[in-house]
Amino acid sequence: MPETTATVPRWHVAGDWFDTCRCNVPCPCTFAQPPTFGACDGVLAWHVNAGSYGDVPLDGLNVLMLSSFVGNVWGEHSDAYAAVFLDERADEAQRTALQMIFGGQAGGWPTQLVGMLGPEMRGMDFAPIEVEVDEDLGGWRAAIPGRVEAGAVALDGPTTPEGARVQSVNMPGSETGPGQVVTWGRATVDRADAFGFRWSREGQSSKHIPFDWSGPDS
Repeated sequence: MPETTATVPRWHVAGDWFDTCRCNVPCPCTFAQPPTFGACDGVLAWHVNAGSYGDVPLDGLNVLMLSSFVGNVWGEHSDAYAAVFLDERADEAQRTALQMIFGGQAGGWPTQLVGMLGPEMRGMDFAPIEVEVDEDLGGWRAAIPGRVEAGAVALDGPTTPEGARVQSVNMPGSETGPGQVVTWGRATVDRADAFGFRWSREGQSSKHIPFDWSGPDS
């Protein structure tokens, strides 16, 4: 049984987040603008590099979401719905912690984000989630075998210095909260077939943003 807000312990999680979505590069949503085609859907993946919920360790665990909405996600929008996968490797205490944090019940940035988006939940499952992020941010990948696959390579071009990353700061619509650096990419694969979400595409927007959250709010 998930805890109530009054019983939430101190918690902290930090790691890597990325998405692959329907928008053209660069995704307008991160600029707090309406999506390229008026509506957007995509894969969102989180990998916890280090974290704890009270005395419950969360290092190395993954969370993945499928989402869809119409309009400006930071302003007027509608038809927002989502489905969430939690790492099946998590034990009972870790599962409760992930649900509390990523469900927005434990305070911090996720509570603000869930409050703004207000998505209808289409489903939740525990699954084998694979997440990889290159140390040099040259690419990132996530998969749930047979259900979700997302991958991207860092954006480059004829005037990008070799090995440099195309990045932005002070974004008005940073999905992991303020103060983070966005690294832009292009999706090499973006497929979903779960909870009524179905698409298969490549070549559209992707981005990596670190996250560093804590709670509950004081």
